[in-house]
Amino acid sequence: VQLQASGGGLVQAGGSLRLSCVASERTFGRYTSGWFRQVPGKEREFVAAIRASGGNSYYSDSVRGRFTISRDVAANTVTLQMNSLKPEDTAVYYCAAGRSILSTLRLESAYDYWGQGTLVTVSS
Repeated sequence: VQLQASGGGLVQAGGSLRLSCVASERTFGRYTSGWFRQVPGKEREFVAAIRASGGNSYYSDSVRGRFTISRDVAANTVTLQMNSLKPEDTAVYYCAAGRSILSTLRLESAYDYWGQGTLVTVSS
């Protein structure tokens, strides 16, 4: 499965951005999909994930209430709506997919497929 992430850009604090991740195969809908982010010099961190079955979603504490992950199965797309952005949200955002189980979906190792990353910059 190939993943293509897009939607990053420059936004002022308090603004919004919408990231999209489009998959090359319809089997994408069977996978847990996640978003991670990485700041230079730091480890990649979990942001959000959505399960294939039931569509339950999960968030890191730092984004819960501000970000929303959703899935459009017909379009092979997972979207991350980011509201009330803060300068500390600045990072390269990566989408990922894998057959992760609930206890592992916050871990990079649980994902088999990764997109190329899209840069989000939030100015203060």
